[in-house]
Amino acid sequence: MVQHETAVEYSALPRHHQATHNEKLVITASSLGTVFEWYDFYLYGLLTSIIAAQFLTGLNPTTSFIMALLVFAAGFIVRPFGALVFGRIGDMFGRRYTFIITLLVMGLSTFLVGCLPTYKTAGVAAPIMLVVLRMFQGLALGGEYGGAATYVAEHAPNNKRGLYTSWIQITATAGLAMALLIVILVRSPATGVGEEAFKDWGWRIPYLISGLFLAVGLWLRLKLHESPVFQKMKNEGTASKAPLSDAFGQWSNLKFVMIAFFGAIAGQAVVWYTGQLYALFFLEKMLKIDGLTANNLAITALLLGAPFFLVFGWLSDKIGRKPIILGGCALAALTLFPTFHALTNAANPALAKALASAPVTVTANPAECSSQFDPVGKNPFDTTSCDIIKNALAKSGVNYTNVTASAGTIASVTVGGTTIAAPDPSKITGDDRKKAIAAFTAQVVGAPAVAAAPAQGDKPAVEAKPAVVGELSKVGYPSKADPAQINKPLVVALLFYLVLLVTMVYGPIAAMLVELFPSRIRYTSMSLPYHIGNGWLGGLLPAIGFAMVASNGDIYFGFWYPVVVAAATVVIGLIFLPETFRRNIDT
Repeated sequence: MVQHETAVEYSALPRHHQATHNEKLVITASSLGTVFEWYDFYLYGLLTSIIAAQFLTGLNPTTSFIMALLVFAAGFIVRPFGALVFGRIGDMFGRRYTFIITLLVMGLSTFLVGCLPTYKTAGVAAPIMLVVLRMFQGLALGGEYGGAATYVAEHAPNNKRGLYTSWIQITATAGLAMALLIVILVRSPATGVGEEAFKDWGWRIPYLISGLFLAVGLWLRLKLHESPVFQKMKNEGTASKAPLSDAFGQWSNLKFVMIAFFGAIAGQAVVWYTGQLYALFFLEKMLKIDGLTANNLAITALLLGAPFFLVFGWLSDKIGRKPIILGGCALAALTLFPTFHALTNAANPALAKALASAPVTVTANPAECSSQFDPVGKNPFDTTSCDIIKNALAKSGVNYTNVTASAGTIASVTVGGTTIAAPDPSKITGDDRKKAIAAFTAQVVGAPAVAAAPAQGDKPAVEAKPAVVGELSKVGYPSKADPAQINKPLVVALLFYLVLLVTMVYGPIAAMLVELFPSRIRYTSMSLPYHIGNGWLGGLLPAIGFAMVASNGDIYFGFWYPVVVAAATVVIGLIFLPETFRRNIDT
């Protein structure tokens, strides 16, 4: 029978020593290999806008970005299936063997992304191949984390398990930081590539570099031996012959799977992805900071915050895992909204001023308003007056509030003190409708100047048009953030705070999950809830958050998702989650 409730004090345990050469090799090989895997996985997250342009052409900008986020999320969606497949293999055949395979699958998949044809050359086959490779990446990562965390924990002294496994926890941030650094170096003009070439073909370079990382990671992991805990089970014949049914078919273990998920992992997942990935999307997409500047600010905060994974891992060996994890979730639930409001003021003060002094309001019948999400790119958003307005605002990334109007009312937008009615699509069709929408969009958002061009072949002549200054620009809404006005120290400080929350919830969680489950089904039991939480609740957060913003109009609306989940985790964890930091994991 599975025993969870018995806590054994450290004084009764034999493993209580300084790190040996073998333990240092275990930590180095496991952690470095996992860094490479996270590097591979998060390259896509950093290059979402570029990937959208290369593989999802033909869609409107809002839909294209959401679809790119969903392709990113495809890797997360399959992570639980990877956890089941590789967790079973790890509990039956060994930890070392399993995470060598996961590294190989991840490395090859990432390298091949750098070789893919784009939509221009391969059509719809290009995004299909991209999704397939993302899914292989997700399967590999689903097996990697549980194997690395279990392997390190089963080598660790009992009184330093939080510290030792926090090296695994730091790998996600280290992989993201490494990906950021390489992207920054490659897209910098100093390398001879530059921003324009990077968007065209240079984005492939970080993916191709992963081939080198794959070779180094495999070389390190092939030096490792099997976990002593698993080797002992194998020698004694006590390893599980049916890990899936033992882990999830017995209530004595399943209840702890559920407690771990709802009382710790759910909150950890949304805090992690909000603090490290959605924050970057927010800087670029909502606050209109150029990609290179946003990357530089983010990597500075990551490098400053990364050591705190070790700090909180070490602290969890002293005071326990539960108060640190739940404390981080509680702080996130209380402070995410004010933190991102402050980030807007620091990163784009002109936008913050415009939001305060000249709010944008859309007055429309809700029944005529769609979500602005069009997965197949076929909706022109021109059949209702509400859609015409929201499509124009969504393309420009403008924050707005909604006012309900009665049925039959023609939708209007109010910018500052000026109200502009949208065209009534029921009264105009064809080219007249297109011209009316273009004129309305120019009046609200503005339009660049168009140079005259003579007719060429089947292309008609283009008439010169002067630039149009829209109402948004007149009241101070910037088309992009002014680099000279960015308060970089404050932006870094706020991003550092978000990373600090990540280190609180993430630093101790590997040790807690390892300690929560028995050794014979540990790999399987901890991997599935972890990857459902981080793959689904966390991995889908950027796509869900941005879709919520596009639908509602409020650039902060997406943060309700992590706030509610984090708050629920605090309540459930306080009631049901046991403290585990003094447990013996050798049995």
